[in-house]
Order: sequence, then C-alpha cells, then structure tokens
Amino acid sequence: MTDHARENGTMDGRLGALRSELETLETDMKVLVGDVEGIVDSRVHHAIRKAEDVAHGAYRLAEESVAHVANDVKDWTDGNLATVRRSVRARPLSLLALSLGTGALVGAIFSIARRRSPRTPL
Repeated sequence: MTDHARENGTMDGRLGALRSELETLETDMKVLVGDVEGIVDSRVHHAIRKAEDVAHGAYRLAEESVAHVANDVKDWTDGNLATVRRSVRARPLSLLALSLGTGALVGAIFSIARRRSPRTPL
C-alpha cells in the first residue's frame, strides 16, 4: 500500500468516526432539548398554578372585606336608625330644608362637572 492509499484510508476512517460522533451529538442534543422543554413546561405550569392560587386568595380576601364592610354599615345603620327617626319626627322642616340644600349642592357640582367636560356623560 502506498502512503497515499494509507492516508485516504485513515482519512476515511476519521471521517466515518467524525460522522458517527456528529450523529451521537445530534441524538444527545435532541434528548437535551426534550428535557429542557419538559423542565420549562413544568416550571410554567407551576408558575401558572401559583398565580392562580394568589388570585384566588386575593378574591377571597376581597369577598371577606366586602362582607365585613357591609356588616359594619348595616350595624351602624341599624344602631342609628332610631336616632334618625326621632330627629325627623322632632324637626321635620329642618331636615326637609337640609335635604333640599344637599340636593341643590349635589346638583351644582354635577352641573359644573358637566360644563367642564361636555363629552363625558354623568
């Protein structure tokens, strides 16, 4: 065998080995990509579940707060209803004048607001 033939045989062997290594590397990369996708997918699902838990917790706290405030308003109203009734019976004309004045004040505020922003419906 000549030196040239030996070099070609050696080169072919090296190229074959290189091809085999590249194929193995390609297979390993596909497995790695699949593993990374699985990890990312798992973490995304975990993050979504955590966000849902936080949202549900916030919703429950909001419901509790609304219920608490509603109960406080109801208790305050029930506690002061008798006082308001006595005041109305004792001074009906004074309270009528107070109601008319409050209505005029609210009407004036709405009128001013309407003139300042004519496109915004009130």
